[in-house]
Amino acid sequence: MTLKPPQTWQILVILTIAILAVSTSAIWIRLAMVEANIRGVGFSLTVAAARLTLAALILVPIRGSKVSQAPAIAIGYAVAAGLFLALHFGTWITSLSYTSIVASTALVTTNPLWVALLEWLWFGRKPTRRITLGITIALCGGFLISSGGAENTTVGTQPWLGNLLAIIGSWAVSFYLLLGREAQKRGLSLGGYSTIAYTVAALVLLPLPLVFGMSYTGYSHRVYAYLLLMALLPQLVGHAGINWAMRWVSPTLVTLAVLFEPAIASGLGYWIFGEVPTFGVFIGAAVLLVGVAIAALDSR
Repeated sequence: MTLKPPQTWQILVILTIAILAVSTSAIWIRLAMVEANIRGVGFSLTVAAARLTLAALILVPIRGSKVSQAPAIAIGYAVAAGLFLALHFGTWITSLSYTSIVASTALVTTNPLWVALLEWLWFGRKPTRRITLGITIALCGGFLISSGGAENTTVGTQPWLGNLLAIIGSWAVSFYLLLGREAQKRGLSLGGYSTIAYTVAALVLLPLPLVFGMSYTGYSHRVYAYLLLMALLPQLVGHAGINWAMRWVSPTLVTLAVLFEPAIASGLGYWIFGEVPTFGVFIGAAVLLVGVAIAALDSR
């Protein structure tokens, strides 16, 4: 059965809602950290595990029965994608303990650059001159970001560590996207793929907080509310909306729309936490996103 393409205004509305939902991710994470008065690796892994576990628990009853019907190779790609998704959230969420919201979100959205490089190494698709230019400009922006911290952040800062973790998170999500694309090409539906990836990532992350002496109990009701909102809005509404939009419009357009996430997140960070990045970080983020946009405009 062929689905009737939605109207342009419907695509724009859903994509806008999805970008707004994804942009709240850093805010819920930071609110949970502030409310619990805990930062660092252990609590960040607790947040990451809870987010993906809640999302998986919602998806499994809906999509779980169809997963077994998929080809084994597709399931294998989805499992591998889940491993990288666990690494992505583990590193990126931890980065928000050490650097500003604007720096973290700008660096983690550089994945179009890494996807282009991975496609070169994986599929032999050599980057074009425009992609190379975009990467060069983005690297200059990254250097400016790494040269400064934040003038006022709610959580203590070690900018170099937070920035590095955000970049690793971007590398990981690039693998996640490419492996997910291969899984869907080999017969998995978007829902089935997401169910496997979220479940695998949750299973990988669940025991890790215990290694760092953390617990899943004993927090205030607000912390649990932030975790639930994180799973519902950025993970399910945001990611589902973005993946749905990619079915009907150019992936380049979706990639460019996602670049609004750092701007929205940093605006919310200023409004809620009074977090003001240094001039160098602000300019660096702008330069970096311009580079990503240039590369995305020439993406395949």
